[in-house]
Amino acid sequence: MRAYNLKPKPLTLSERLADLAVDALIDEADLSPKPALVDRRGNGAHTDLHLSLMHASALSLWPAFKAMAEAAIEFGEVGLPLREALGRIGRDGEQTMLATTNGVNTHRGAIWALGLLVAATALEGTNTKASAVTLRAARLALLDDRYAPRPLSHGAQVSQRYGARGAREEAQLGFPAVIQRALPQLKLSRAAGHGEQNARLDALLAIMTHLSDTCVLYRAGETGLHTMQLGAQAVLDAGGSASLAGRRRLHELDQQLIALNASPGGAADLLAACLFIDRIDSGDGIFQGAF
Repeated sequence: MRAYNLKPKPLTLSERLADLAVDALIDEADLSPKPALVDRRGNGAHTDLHLSLMHASALSLWPAFKAMAEAAIEFGEVGLPLREALGRIGRDGEQTMLATTNGVNTHRGAIWALGLLVAATALEGTNTKASAVTLRAARLALLDDRYAPRPLSHGAQVSQRYGARGAREEAQLGFPAVIQRALPQLKLSRAAGHGEQNARLDALLAIMTHLSDTCVLYRAGETGLHTMQLGAQAVLDAGGSASLAGRRRLHELDQQLIALNASPGGAADLLAACLFIDRIDSGDGIFQGAF
């Protein structure tokens, strides 16, 4: 009788990066209690989103993230050919997402942010430090995709109206909300023994304290933005999500943002980017001997 080889086939670099990107999206969706966002408790400020839809959307994007990593490996350098390939793959991935969600925009911003980070990581898999990856991602984001459609997204409309920095500019600057705020807060809360879920909530709040979230601006204007920023800072000042006082403030912020119909979707996308970068920057050997 012939014995079957049940040893799993090693994952390629592109497959592993796609796994990490999808994991980051699912971890962000599951994180609870997030203010006015879809989580395990409910739909937050949304009427067209729910947790299982977020999961299905994230899983549908795996082929796009894999293809972006493969394109980066094929082209081998930051340049217009790679940037335009990423744009094409991202648009195809968005159509797959919309087909999965029956037209609901679940992860458009995350495709942009995580797609750039996946490609930037694949370009130089031996140098996955956060600063190096985000610098390569910024160089890609600065290139103009000649084939990108030109109608203004909601985020672009809001950026023009309020002079706010949108997802495009955030990437072009090397994701400062992640590098300067989310990652340091994530590590600080971990070091304080707050637990992983609370540390991730604190990282989200750190993003919210300063981000000009175009999702909030579109849905609730400057009132919503100020409520988000001040409320997030109040949670951190009260001791963060691991403290009783911080939890009370977090509940208050959740109720305030829901009343304003203000969902910080831009901050959620950047938290997913933070979780992805944290995994590749952790030095836990995920790229050593795994392929």
